[in-house]
Amino acid sequence: MSTPEKIKLTSLSSKGGCGCKIGPADLAQVLRNLPPQAANPNLLVGLDTSDDAGVYRLSDDLALVQTLDFFTPIVDDPYDFGQVAAANAISDIYAMGGRPLTALNIVAFPIHTLDKSVLTDILRGAGDKMAEAGVTLVGGHSIDDKEPKFGLAVTGTVHPDRVRTNAGAKPGDKLILTKPIGVGILSTSIKKDLLSAEEIKRVTHVMATLNKTAAETMEPYDVHACTDVTGFGLLGHATEMAKGSGMGIIVRSADVPLLPRVRELAEGGSVPGGTRNNYDHIEADVDFPEEMDQTGRFILCDAVTSGGLLIAIDAQQADELLERLQAAGVEAAAIGEVTEENAGRITVL
Repeated sequence: MSTPEKIKLTSLSSKGGCGCKIGPADLAQVLRNLPPQAANPNLLVGLDTSDDAGVYRLSDDLALVQTLDFFTPIVDDPYDFGQVAAANAISDIYAMGGRPLTALNIVAFPIHTLDKSVLTDILRGAGDKMAEAGVTLVGGHSIDDKEPKFGLAVTGTVHPDRVRTNAGAKPGDKLILTKPIGVGILSTSIKKDLLSAEEIKRVTHVMATLNKTAAETMEPYDVHACTDVTGFGLLGHATEMAKGSGMGIIVRSADVPLLPRVRELAEGGSVPGGTRNNYDHIEADVDFPEEMDQTGRFILCDAVTSGGLLIAIDAQQADELLERLQAAGVEAAAIGEVTEENAGRITVL
């Protein structure tokens, strides 16, 4: 089904994708004023380490993995928006080592000002991506809103002994990233009509690609920590891993894969507010090389939507896993390592 006229969805919101998240500093200020939850021995992963999803043990061999994610349009095509939003939400389950099973749609849509076929196409795109992931849609909720927003609440399962958290990195682990970064800068450029059709197709493909293959490929390996790189950027999520693990992390900036034209577009002014917020939040926890300019620093903090997995793996298995990921078509790269020095901090080389 096609829409009766071309709709530029990104023009309907001030921010797009995971860049519309409440900034990490503001969010931390809100959460620190809430009373602590009562301890529950079955809650295996909760709020403590800012992980990707919650994990709740049901039995000795079964735990639930639960997450939700929704945002404003990051691309203009409604079908593509649905695909990206679904892939982004499902990714949290993969990051925890789980298998996604069911989902609920979360819809906010200006039903009286946009043609209803636009929403149909968003839901169709999401449905096709859920089918690809083996996820069953079980319902949802919608509201009438002047800005379109869409996402999913996703439930999966995992064995309690096989949970992958962002807090288990060990000294000597190698870091592997499974998608290129720069999505926030490119999506801001989409709003400004600065990308060609091929460039839009490329970044959309990256965002709409499930982390299913990467998760399945890493499953038999000694992965000590894992997180997906989304709204808080590569360095933001790496910082959460460093603090949660009580380790230092080294990121080799020259090895971090970037989407085409990221630096050029960032230098031209296409740095989203979410990326700047990310930089402000982690600046005190990151040691940058003096020669790295501000653009380079922003790029490493860029607010990603539906990014790749950041994997901390035993050094002896890292090369083999990287080869298997690349052979499976995953755009993976080794980007750094874990160290006992500078615990809770990131060192960029």
